[in-house]
Amino acid sequence: MLVPKKNRVEVYKYLFKEGVLYAKKDYSMPKHPEIDVPNLHVIKLMQSFTSKEFVKEQYAWQHYYWMLTDEGIEHLRQYLNIPADVVPATLKKSTARRLQAARAPRRPAATARAASATAATAAGTAAAATRAARRASTSRASVVASGAAARPSERGVASCCTLRAGAPPRDLSQPAVTRTRERPARRG
Repeated sequence: MLVPKKNRVEVYKYLFKEGVLYAKKDYSMPKHPEIDVPNLHVIKLMQSFTSKEFVKEQYAWQHYYWMLTDEGIEHLRQYLNIPADVVPATLKKSTARRLQAARAPRRPAATARAASATAATAAGTAAAATRAARRASTSRASVVASGAAARPSERGVASCCTLRAGAPPRDLSQPAVTRTRERPARRG
């Protein structure tokens, strides 16, 4: 399909700026909601980019979604004469998140529980402090160290969801007895 260069450049600029693009599957829509070009031009340009693997396409609920790939970024940089230090918005956010995650210190679980108990005490909620302290003291390691089994299955007893009301717990070390029902004879 022949697309005017003005419309092509508009779509490419928007795609590079955002890093993603969407379009409703409506070929007769006069204008795209985000870009001032016909919706059909957007769909056909992105169809071309998909075949060249410059974008990844997803389709759901009568909408196309396109995500720019690394090859697509390089192609648009060359086509639009954009410097190498300018990147799409999708890469800016993910880079900031990765840097933030790398800077954040990791705390072990026991330290986190103790910190939550301290914070709850400082806030003046005695009940919350008690709950946090209980969680810290009844960790899996302390239960195993005391010799008590932490899970019902470790005690050889079926868990509470498999028991019938009023039935005694079943010993899991013994094989279960399976009862089969005899079928009535067919009438012929």
